[in-house]
Amino acid sequence: MSNLHRIKQIKLILNDSPNDEFLNYALATEYVSIGKLEDALELFKKLVSQNPQYFATYYHLGKLYEKLNDPINAQKSYEKGLDVTKKMNERHANNELRGALDELLY
Repeated sequence: MSNLHRIKQIKLILNDSPNDEFLNYALATEYVSIGKLEDALELFKKLVSQNPQYFATYYHLGKLYEKLNDPINAQKSYEKGLDVTKKMNERHANNELRGALDELLY
């Protein structure tokens, strides 16, 4: 299945559930894969605003900021994700975010 087909399918489902965090996350990652970075950025920012506990977003938002040559916001995203994952005791996600932050800073 092509990215464009997946995007179409996700958008169809989102018509019934526009605030579904997984579907919005999936759509944003599909946008990244086809180079629609601004569309992805808008969705990731919406997710962290509306669903701050959806911790998977922080890693991908940080990576997107890195692609956009915005290390300051990448760092902020990783740090916020670290706070969220620590509070939720999500060790694996916390380690991934720590690795991404360390890679960014060093």
